[in-house]
Amino acid sequence: MSESPVLTKTPAATGTPVGRHDRTTPVLGRLGLFTVLLGAALPLIDFFIVNVALPTIDHDLDAGPALLELVVAGYGLSYAVLLVLGGRLGDMAGRRRLFLIGMAAFGLTSLACGLAPDAWTLVGARVAQGAAAALMLPQVLATIQAATAGHRRARAMSLYGATAGLSMVAGQILGGVLVSAAPLSSVFGESAGWRSVFLVNVPVAVVGLVLAARSVPETRSDRPAPVDVPGTLLLALSLVTLLAPLTEGRAAGWPLWTWVSLGLFPFTAFAFYRVEQRADARGQTPLVPPSLLRLESLRRGLMLVVPFSIGFGGFMFVIAVALQQGLRMGPAAAGLSLAPMAATFFAASLAGPRLVRRFGSRVVTAGGIIQGVGVVVLVLTVWRGWPDLGLLGLLPGVAIAGLGQGLQLPVLFRIVLSDVPAERAGVGGGVMTTTQQAALALGVATLGTLFLALAPAAGMRDALVVTLLVQLAAVVLTTLLSLRLPRAVG
Repeated sequence: MSESPVLTKTPAATGTPVGRHDRTTPVLGRLGLFTVLLGAALPLIDFFIVNVALPTIDHDLDAGPALLELVVAGYGLSYAVLLVLGGRLGDMAGRRRLFLIGMAAFGLTSLACGLAPDAWTLVGARVAQGAAAALMLPQVLATIQAATAGHRRARAMSLYGATAGLSMVAGQILGGVLVSAAPLSSVFGESAGWRSVFLVNVPVAVVGLVLAARSVPETRSDRPAPVDVPGTLLLALSLVTLLAPLTEGRAAGWPLWTWVSLGLFPFTAFAFYRVEQRADARGQTPLVPPSLLRLESLRRGLMLVVPFSIGFGGFMFVIAVALQQGLRMGPAAAGLSLAPMAATFFAASLAGPRLVRRFGSRVVTAGGIIQGVGVVVLVLTVWRGWPDLGLLGLLPGVAIAGLGQGLQLPVLFRIVLSDVPAERAGVGGGVMTTTQQAALALGVATLGTLFLALAPAAGMRDALVVTLLVQLAAVVLTTLLSLRLPRAVG
């Protein structure tokens, strides 16, 4: 039986009969929570699902390195650039409405990706798909913040963190299985494998639309602010000047425009900050209010989300390339090699709420130490076992690392948003998801570029070991920064 959006009634004043002059408070039920978490999973799965499909896309569409990186970077850029704007639009027009629009657009753009006849069409469809994801994802956190409270909110935030982390790993696993299984081979022939990784989203989006229409309550800000056009444009310019050259530079041979773009980044970022600061001082509501960053929990939590996501995004890209091109694993085997990471991440995420009640934010510190041990085990495994590594050899390292990650990410999400007022839920969620997405893309760009630059001369093994050691440095930084988190977690 379907579950409808729940509304609780609160008397306007003592002695006023219930049902007269009431205020209705939206409550997110179980089916509604499942639905918005489905909406959170889809964009993150699609960021990583193409990693194991890139070789077959290259073979089928004759894409070449530069266009292949645009298939990944185009999605990530449009997604990161528009996330905060998506949160603001949800505050204004209604989060359920924007969630439905975003889900429908995500299904249509996924269809366009799956039917793309050439590489440039695929890149354009991926950019549009990232924009659709940016409309949908911020509404998830904002709806949870606005339609839950107390223990239910803590549980929902833990499940969101578990969903986010699991989706990033599951995307790569699912991509490998779909590319190998090629369920649409009778229609698309040899290209069925990579097309399946996009077309699988279409029926899921249809189911999500039906469930959202029946189970997700409408929420919006009581005091919605207009769109901050200067802030939106400057944020977009800042992210593009940083991420575009880093993702395309190596494949394009580092032409002049990449260095000019990187040189412009500090200036565009400073201009963005000053414009937002002046708008905040005038009592306006900028896209990213600097006053929001004065919240200690949000500021310190974001400082950990950045290195964590850089390491995570870079690792997922590099391991997909190393296993397929270095160890000659098939897409399914390369994807399934990360199944132990997904399993331990999920188990740790479920145990997280109980551990947080007892140990507070020290759970994040413990998670960082465990993840560091997992990365060290992986380094030793690769160094000693290459090129005869298989799924069993990789299992201990990825399982331990996944356990540590599962103790960190859900708790960090709770910490970041714990003190954000409900009326600014869309802005707070947009800031957090933008930071995470930009850091994931930065990880792919920096660690991916490092690995691909080292591999021709040093070999796949040594390139992977160096990249893992750089990730280990990010894990150490995350662990040290976790000691500065507020001990109690709201």
